[in-house]
This record gives sequence, C-alpha cells and structure tokens, in this order.
Amino acid sequence: MSARIYLLGAGAFAVGTSAYVVSGVLPDVSSELHVSLTAAGQLATAFSLSYAIGAPILSTLTGRWERRTLLIAALVLAALGNLIAALAVNYPILIVGRVVAAFGAAVYTPAATLFATSLLPPEERGRAVAIVFGGLTFALVLGVPAGTLLGPTLGYKGVFALITAVAVLVAIAERAALPKVDAPPVVSLRERFAGVADRRVQIILAITVLAVLAAFSVYIYIVPLLKHTAGLTGNVTGLLLLLYGVGAVVGNFLGGRITDRFGSLRTLVVLMIGITAVLATLDLTLTTEIGAGAALVVWGMLTWAFNPPIQNLLLELGGGLLISLNASAIYLGAGLSAVVGGLVIQTLGVGYLPVLASALSLVVLGLVYALWRDSSLQRVEELERDEDIYVTAAAD
Repeated sequence: MSARIYLLGAGAFAVGTSAYVVSGVLPDVSSELHVSLTAAGQLATAFSLSYAIGAPILSTLTGRWERRTLLIAALVLAALGNLIAALAVNYPILIVGRVVAAFGAAVYTPAATLFATSLLPPEERGRAVAIVFGGLTFALVLGVPAGTLLGPTLGYKGVFALITAVAVLVAIAERAALPKVDAPPVVSLRERFAGVADRRVQIILAITVLAVLAAFSVYIYIVPLLKHTAGLTGNVTGLLLLLYGVGAVVGNFLGGRITDRFGSLRTLVVLMIGITAVLATLDLTLTTEIGAGAALVVWGMLTWAFNPPIQNLLLELGGGLLISLNASAIYLGAGLSAVVGGLVIQTLGVGYLPVLASALSLVVLGLVYALWRDSSLQRVEELERDEDIYVTAAAD
C-alpha cells in the first residue's frame, strides 16, 4: 500500500479533528466567551450544516479542478477556518471560522477518497478508501479527547491553532508527495440529486439523519452530561472519550465484516436495537466511572458499525453519488443535534438528553424495519418471477 494513501488519511484526520474537537472544548468556549453551553454547542451546528450544504455545491463548482490542487486548496481553507477560530475575539467570528473550516472539510473528504482510488488497482481500492476514512475515525478517537485534555492547558484557541498547524503541514507534504491527477467527468447538481427520487433512498437518508441526530444530540454534550450524572470532569472525561473512540475504531472495522456476512438490513436492525438499549440506559450507566467507560465503548462500537451497512445499501441502489448525499445527511443530522440537544438542555435539563436520543432511535428502528419489509417483498417478488421464468422455460 503506497505511503501516499496514508498521507491522504492524514489530511482526513486534520479536517475530521476540526469537526469533532468542539465537543471537548465546549465548557472552555462557554466560559471564555461568556455564552451559554447551548450557544457554544451551536459551533457544531455551524460546522455540520455548512458541510451538509456545501459538499454537493462545492464538489460541483470545483469539478474541473486538478485533484492535487483541489486537495491542497481544501486543506488550506480548513486551516484558514481554524486560524480564524483561534484568533476569534467574539462568538460571531468563531462561528465564521467554523463555517470556513467546514467548507474545506466538505471539499477534502470526497476528493481524497476518489484520489485514493485513482492511485491503486481496483482490487486494492477498498483498502484505500478504508484508510482515508480511518483518518476520520482516528480524528474522533484522538480529536475530542485531545480537546478535553489540552483545553485546560492551551485553551480552546490553542487547540484550534494546533489543528491549523497540522492542516498546513499535511498540505505541504501532499504538495511534495502526491502526483497530479486529472479531474473526473463533471457531475451536475441535478445528477447528484437524481437518486433521491427513489423512495428507498429517501428512507435510507432519513435513517442516517435521525440516527446521527440521536447519537450526536448526546455526544456533543457528553462532557456536561458526564458532569451531571457522575460529577466527572477534566482528565477522567478525556480518557472516557478516548474509550468511546477506541470502540468507534473497532465498530468501524467490524461493521463491514458483519455486513458482508449477514447483509445490510439484518445488521442495521441488530445495531439499532443495541444502540437504543444503550441510549435508554445511559442514566444508569453514566453514574460511575466504570459504568461510563463500559457504556461509551459499547456505544462507540455500535454507532460506528452503523455506517458500513448504510453505505452498502446506497452503493447497491445508486453508487458513489448517493454516498456523497449520505455524507451530507450525516452532517445534517449532526448539525440538527446541537440545536435539538440545546433545546432539551434549556427546557428540561441535560439529564433528559438520553431520553430524547432513545426515542429517536426507536423511530429509526421503525424505519429500518419498514425498509426491511420493503426489501423482503422485493426479493420475494424477484424469486417468484425467476421461478415463473423457470417453469415457463421448462414447459416450453
């Protein structure tokens, strides 16, 4: 496997850390800028919604760009956004920085994925994509705990400055190491959204949005939730988030293998049952350090095992264009989660976040079941048609 693929993964780590690190520095942002915890949580909303909206539009606008140039420009844009955040003297400027960083991430991630597949023969492309997305997973593993652990020492501005430096260094390395790659055929916005007309695709995208909303409405505010349920703060919280990240890495690895063996829909049903159970019992498990550690590991595994079966379903229905729409759905759900979670905190209190999340998970489970019934009926009809053809051919 070429070292250049890992360099692309490093870029994904940089832009992914920019996305996830906010959860670890929310208390610092709230304290230093004198805004509520809910307002601080909207930094995640600004990033996620900007990514969701920007990804298809920016991919279309930059469709003719040479790919190495596009990757470097995306990393520079992400670095600029984090630099703005590091230098922000007030909340509005910090929001601007998050939006700019999100646009850089929205361009980089799909471009890096396609770039990686262009460097290797078809039989190795799956591994190449896994390495790029592995960068995003490790951003979750290290990014959020790093924000929690480094925040008290560097402050949230120092954390954003560190991400800026990493993005710049990766951009320099990619400029030196990566070859030039011509742009793929241009795809219009109409072509990108054509697949949404399929009702099954609509259900899958709704599943993605609601599942991410359920997970992130808790995860974005996990630091104050742990303080509320068990009085945990500081380094202990950072270590617990690291455990969640370890679970995420394991889940991301196992999710693909389980999907290949048992199929996408069966896997999704089992995963959603497990995720719902974990979320519904967080009030009990997060009351001790050991319980919180166990719950976060299992939750991380189940949540990050969710993506492979969803991606597989979309590949079966429409290929790469639907995958890009699913990325927007993921960030749309993440953006809404900060808003919805913030409303719950303001009206009911942070302790009610698991109640909201488990209710949303039940809705997702219902949608998965509806999709399973739909697909089962289609398979039965296909089998019946095949049998009819066989019988007719035999009679002839």
